[in-house]
Amino acid sequence: MSDYNNQSSDLTDIQIARLAYMGASIAALGDGLGAIAAGLALRSLEKANNQNPPSPNYNQSKETDDLQKQIDYIISELKQVRKVMR
Repeated sequence: MSDYNNQSSDLTDIQIARLAYMGASIAALGDGLGAIAAGLALRSLEKANNQNPPSPNYNQSKETDDLQKQIDYIISELKQVRKVMR
């Protein structure tokens, strides 16, 4: 009976560790999104403060593409975490 209790405890510990890993991963990804948002806000404030003319469409398009790539990467990381949890 003691072996059964030890095995059950080990399984519970594994599940707890998986949840901790998932939580840490989601928190790290959330921090990444927060950093991206802060960077965008900073860039917007700097542009407004300097009252520069709008940048060419090419630069805006490149920035948008870069942000989309970062968001896609974060989404793929979340999918991998979800796979680990199954």
